[in-house]
Amino acid sequence: MDGHGTVTRVNGPLVEVAGLDGLRMRELVTLGTGQISAATVAVAGDRATLQAYEYTGGLHVGDPVGRTGGELSALLGPGLLGRVFDGLLRPLSTAPLWLTPDRVPATQDPDTLARPWTFQPKHPVGTPVAPGDVLGTVPDSGAVEHRVLVPADATGTLTWLAPPGQVRALDVIARIGTRDVRLAEPWPVRVARPFRDRAVGTVPLHTGQRVLDLLYPVARGAAAAVPGGFGTGKTVLLQQIAKWSDADVIVYVGCGERGNEMADVLDGLAQLVDDRTGGRLIDRTVIIANTSNMPMMAREASIYSGVAVAEYYRDMGYDVVVIADSTSRWAEALREFANRHGELPAEEGYPATLASALAAFYERAGRVTTLGGLDGSVTVIGAVSPPGGDLTEPVTTCTERFIRSLWLLDRDLAYARHYPAVHWAGSFARDADAVGRWHTTHGDPGWSTRRARAAALLAEADRLADLAEIVGTSSLPGHERMVLLGGRLLRDGVLRQNALSAHDAFCTAAKGAALLDMVLDVTDCTQRLVDRGVAATTLEQTDLGSVVRAREETGAADADGVRERAAAAIRRLEAGA
Repeated sequence: MDGHGTVTRVNGPLVEVAGLDGLRMRELVTLGTGQISAATVAVAGDRATLQAYEYTGGLHVGDPVGRTGGELSALLGPGLLGRVFDGLLRPLSTAPLWLTPDRVPATQDPDTLARPWTFQPKHPVGTPVAPGDVLGTVPDSGAVEHRVLVPADATGTLTWLAPPGQVRALDVIARIGTRDVRLAEPWPVRVARPFRDRAVGTVPLHTGQRVLDLLYPVARGAAAAVPGGFGTGKTVLLQQIAKWSDADVIVYVGCGERGNEMADVLDGLAQLVDDRTGGRLIDRTVIIANTSNMPMMAREASIYSGVAVAEYYRDMGYDVVVIADSTSRWAEALREFANRHGELPAEEGYPATLASALAAFYERAGRVTTLGGLDGSVTVIGAVSPPGGDLTEPVTTCTERFIRSLWLLDRDLAYARHYPAVHWAGSFARDADAVGRWHTTHGDPGWSTRRARAAALLAEADRLADLAEIVGTSSLPGHERMVLLGGRLLRDGVLRQNALSAHDAFCTAAKGAALLDMVLDVTDCTQRLVDRGVAATTLEQTDLGSVVRAREETGAADADGVRERAAAAIRRLEAGA
């Protein structure tokens, strides 16, 4: 696009330029001979302030500036699954391995543009088509079928469609009227992709983590947050959700995290076998890695790139989970740039627009009917890393306003080696009642009652534990001592989960329900025996190790084995009485 100017000031990622008339807000600009990407954040006549997405070392006053005419966009097409990208969705590798960063944009990357893909047409020529209709598929693009759709701004008669064969990303594969449709399309990452309407009803996302699925579920298309201080296990929990949730596609955004953690994520996804396909889990995963040593403003853009990719697969009719680790590092990038830009700081130096920025991110979650009439969803799960574990800081408090589920990680639980360290006192799930109704209509009418009983048992056990620290456990009545016993069994036998165990890393809904029923039935049995006059000490000394070990000694889907252990434990209690 015509339009050239010069650099007048460089202050880290903040660059001021002159000589560009007609520049628009958020327009992408190239700086210097190295074609550094930057976005417009303020305009005054022919002068503008830009935020650079790349390292500006070596950029000088007087260097040339060029306009592109568009916003920061991602090239969306086949070849996203199983690969690693930076915050601007530029390839960091051509395979799911950690390699040297490649600074070439995706629209100019030789591997992206030159690689041939197998195109299979699915729509007859000469018929009218509408946005979202499936034109064809690309069967060799990852573990899920890649569907080529009619763009949102195209409608009319399909006058030409490419025959079966090899095509490249920027090849024309269809013509609608006089409009050419290419295999891949650029899309502004900050612009939400359109859909027909939001879906009615609630469908739970099964994560395979019992404390979440049984107590604090998240619905497909909802948003959840995982706040917790350093060392409480945020990254491990998010990795478990990425590995075991029943989503079709995973988009994992490493936003400002340490490089070794991202390497662990890549290694784990590359080695894990996907039960759905028999291949590797990474073959249906997109990794966006913008680690703490990468440019700060690319970190700010990374979560938008991740959501744009998720919406792209949502429009194909898939359920997608976006995992952002962590939104606190993203908010710190906003704060750093706002300070350089001279904005009036709000609480703790964050910009006054922090809440609206968080809302704009989380509101892109949703379960929708696509333009083509398919059902798809984007579920957003964001980690929050409050400095010093202070849960009253702005990022945490603002995030709580826009999410449906909160999984609060507790330092004391983590230090006691209780993982996941999700604390039942501070967590919540606003969709729990709706999820309960879904379970009722899908073969588990006792889900809501089971959850309510577990929550009540945990709360009462916590209250009595505080009292026992003062007066001693032996001073409590027998019924209250059985509540303490039941609380311990619930925490150790159900809510704790071993991410390294072949049997316990993942848990089906049926086994989770069986484990919780087992603990509740055993607790009820001890209460009945106390009513019959059995001493609380006798019951406390009964060997209930099989109840605690059932989660690891039975298979991930072995609900029947859990029920057998429950029956044996109750017989043991009654025989000892």
